[in-house]
Amino acid sequence: MRLKEKYEKEVIPKMMEIFGYKNKYQVPKIEKVILNTGFGKLISQKTEKEKETIIKEIMENLALISGQRPVLTKARKSISGFKVRKGQPLGAKVTLRGKRMYDFLERLIHFALPRSKDFKGIDRKSFDEKGNLTIGIREHIAFPEISLEKVKFIFGLEVTIVTNAKKKEEAIKLFELLGFPLKK
Repeated sequence: MRLKEKYEKEVIPKMMEIFGYKNKYQVPKIEKVILNTGFGKLISQKTEKEKETIIKEIMENLALISGQRPVLTKARKSISGFKVRKGQPLGAKVTLRGKRMYDFLERLIHFALPRSKDFKGIDRKSFDEKGNLTIGIREHIAFPEISLEKVKFIFGLEVTIVTNAKKKEEAIKLFELLGFPLKK
């Protein structure tokens, strides 16, 4: 069963029963998923040409993983201690909504997380007080879209799943019912 179908047919009635919602629109839902990565250590101490190729490859891999073109994030101001200049590219991000979001979440739950090294479940401390979940993935090669033969270097990424839950407990129950591998 697809993730969106599961949400509509199983999760909504169960959440209404557990938390006593009177209307199905009160049930928390996933609003968007944000993928984020930084170039920091990869491009420091490199020439301009090497930096361009690294950034290009990261952008291509992020586009493969998400199914959407990433946005380059640039430094807003110069910080001499970090050797950062204003306007210098620092990372890339993608915001997913709708069908692409659900497709990505299915791949994350069923393929990427089980394939990642030393994965024992998502810690409940990964939730913030508003019910948003942030997961760090050390190696982008855990996703099935990435071909190991073509990868020149490995980078990590951060996945933030934003919900409209009012409390942390509601969000944890939502993710449990959706089938996310949470630690007990």
